[in-house]
Amino acid sequence: MVLRVANCSGFYGDRLSAAREMVEGGPIDVLTGDWLAELTMLILAGNRLKGRPGYAPTFLRQLEDVLGPCLDRGIKIVTNAGGLDPAGCADAVHDLAARLGLSPSVAYVTGDDLTGHPFPLVNADTGEHLTATPLTANAYLGGRPIAAALSAGADVVVTGRVTDAALVTGPGIWRYGWGPDDLDPLAGSVVAGHIIECGCQATGGNYAFFQDVPDLAHCGFPLAELRADGSSVITKHPGTGGLVSIGTVTAQLVYELGGPRYLGPDVVARFDTITLSDDGPDRVMVSGVRGEPPPDTLKVAVNYLGGYRNTMTLVLTGLDLPAKARVAEEALWARIPREAFDEVDVTLTDAGLLRVTVMSTDERKAGRAFSSAVVETGLASYPGFYGLTPPGNASPYGVYWPVLIPAAQVHPRVFVNGQELPADARAGAAGARADAAGVQPAGPAAAPAPLSAPRRREDVRRSPAPVVGARPTADASTTIPLGRIAGARSGDKGGNANLGVWTDTQARYDWLAAHLTPDTLKHLLPALAPYRVDRHDLPNLKALNFVIHGLLGRGVAASPRMDPQAKALGEELRARPVDVPTPLAPPATPAAPPP
Repeated sequence: MVLRVANCSGFYGDRLSAAREMVEGGPIDVLTGDWLAELTMLILAGNRLKGRPGYAPTFLRQLEDVLGPCLDRGIKIVTNAGGLDPAGCADAVHDLAARLGLSPSVAYVTGDDLTGHPFPLVNADTGEHLTATPLTANAYLGGRPIAAALSAGADVVVTGRVTDAALVTGPGIWRYGWGPDDLDPLAGSVVAGHIIECGCQATGGNYAFFQDVPDLAHCGFPLAELRADGSSVITKHPGTGGLVSIGTVTAQLVYELGGPRYLGPDVVARFDTITLSDDGPDRVMVSGVRGEPPPDTLKVAVNYLGGYRNTMTLVLTGLDLPAKARVAEEALWARIPREAFDEVDVTLTDAGLLRVTVMSTDERKAGRAFSSAVVETGLASYPGFYGLTPPGNASPYGVYWPVLIPAAQVHPRVFVNGQELPADARAGAAGARADAAGVQPAGPAAAPAPLSAPRRREDVRRSPAPVVGARPTADASTTIPLGRIAGARSGDKGGNANLGVWTDTQARYDWLAAHLTPDTLKHLLPALAPYRVDRHDLPNLKALNFVIHGLLGRGVAASPRMDPQAKALGEELRARPVDVPTPLAPPATPAAPPP
């Protein structure tokens, strides 16, 4: 017996038809959806200030398609679409159900919202103290409140800020009765949740080897067949596009990852113990995951209004692009001093785009004063001047500020059909299993054997190393783009970026681990040179993960980068030429015969 947990949303704005596709495409037990990201909380805060809902209305649009069939088939629905207003979202679910002539039991989870609560606002990454007033402050809750709601008979569970993996861990606790000491099963559920929470990214979406993915235009969403021991099979409905392979699952495992110890409120999952194996077409078994007790702190995502920003983009063509960029800057700063702004970012891309972003607490300076100054240079600047952005006003931006607080200071609350569950019911959620499904609880997990400390290599700002593979060797070498033998996926972790790199054979991994150091990474991607880079090894996945500290500044909403979430960083690395031993290079493609 397995618990089939399906995903129908990886972000606020994902495919609206996905819920219907997952319900109609094959048997499932739980339908989940992830609507929240660090940026989403800020977006919802802005909506609330404008009198709009503080939750994700797109969830209701998906729910309208599937609520009836889910009730008929006993499919539970679990989502974090409640955002900043889980109670309001639950009320909207009741209203929708009434309009459809349905009567589901609807639960919502609160307690994550700590806005206005006094606690030290010390940045967990930098140690700085926040002096601004938070706009939002939400703790990352775990899966136990979700399990309590399901145990109390809820058909739909709406949460605010929980960990992404909690959407799978919560149903796992409910079904299998895992207690706090069942660390390995809990850790396995966290890994399964991490894999499927980004929707199609586990089934071939955004995959480095996208040419291998069939019918990506109709990519199916993922589901996890979760077992009582925490192992799972990642798959998708038959007949859908996309691909589930060890490669696609590995790509998602290294996405938005820090070190091998993946901290959460329910358990610490050891990503350096994961074993992946083929289980048939579009089926990957995930097993062997070890767990450790969770930390005694919870992460709190704080957002505050940082000021105003504006960006103007000019196009440079022809010859002497760096010189033209200098002329454009000189003309601009002659009209409005660069020092007038709190922060300025100027980027010249390889494609000849000159992107100037300014930030200021003064809305007027960052608005028309800046953009009009750029336009004024139009007839007194470089040859071929033209822009892609018209003059306009500045827009407000928010700053993400991660904080750690004692877990004991956070008190989740669970409401079912408007009535709060007592504290003992919430605490006992692990023992209230879905016995109607005929599943027996898992026994207590054995105490895990001691694990070696994860290997961690930290950049110490040495001079750049030679290009990968350039050390003397008696073997023949071949110069190819790194991406011909390695995949990569990158993303954001607050103000930091992560860059996961993996390969497919042990020989290629051994070479990659020996040569791709933090210094070499900086040599290949010179823009990373000013930043501290940590490397974490995941030999069980044939993968390396790099964390680039501070690359994204104050987080996605405040980052002036063209790629504020570092999504393209991995593909930039894969395009860089490296010298590899010839036996590791892919076979040369035969030349086409002459016509």
